[in-house]
Amino acid sequence: MTQDRHPERLRAFIGALAELIDGNPREGDLLHRGGKLLAQLVSYDDWLPEAFAQPSAERYQQYLLHADSRQRFSIVSFVWGPGQSTPIHDHRVWGLIGMLRGSEYSQGFERDANGALIAEGKRIQLAPGHVEAVSPKIGDIHQVSNAFSDQVSISIHVYGANIGAVRRAVYQPDGSEKLFISGYSNAFLPNIWDLSKESHAL
Repeated sequence: MTQDRHPERLRAFIGALAELIDGNPREGDLLHRGGKLLAQLVSYDDWLPEAFAQPSAERYQQYLLHADSRQRFSIVSFVWGPGQSTPIHDHRVWGLIGMLRGSEYSQGFERDANGALIAEGKRIQLAPGHVEAVSPKIGDIHQVSNAFSDQVSISIHVYGANIGAVRRAVYQPDGSEKLFISGYSNAFLPNIWDLSKESHAL
């Protein structure tokens, strides 16, 4: 990882994703094309500000990087301390997960005939540059964990709403759910728009 910072990469991603959404594509096309855009973004590890890459010993961190003015999408960095994981949870909107640094596991779940949750397929391991999609249409309940017990991992998530304000759920193995609103870990946003500080502005 280089110490150089290239906020123009995130700006370009935001602009391209907004343009894609402006075309009102079907969800499948949005996830496919948006996934390619996110894969391009996470193929570089020189743009995420250090303030939004900091782990916490208490729990994983969800830092807001950008919220669309119409709340059509949001972009967050998930920072996983060694061995940290989420509970089983859903999103209730489409989402894209791109691995930036380290590695994480994602295990999908589905309901059995009695409504209990069972693992759906094999656990997926994401490496840097890899992208995974979720949505209520293709599978929305999963559990995510840092693949490493001795280092930090970071993934970049894009959701089809202001995800920190969405009422969604965590689940027990029996399928019972508890509603929650996640909010965000940061008190301020990265300033990626001040072009006066850049000599290599896009």
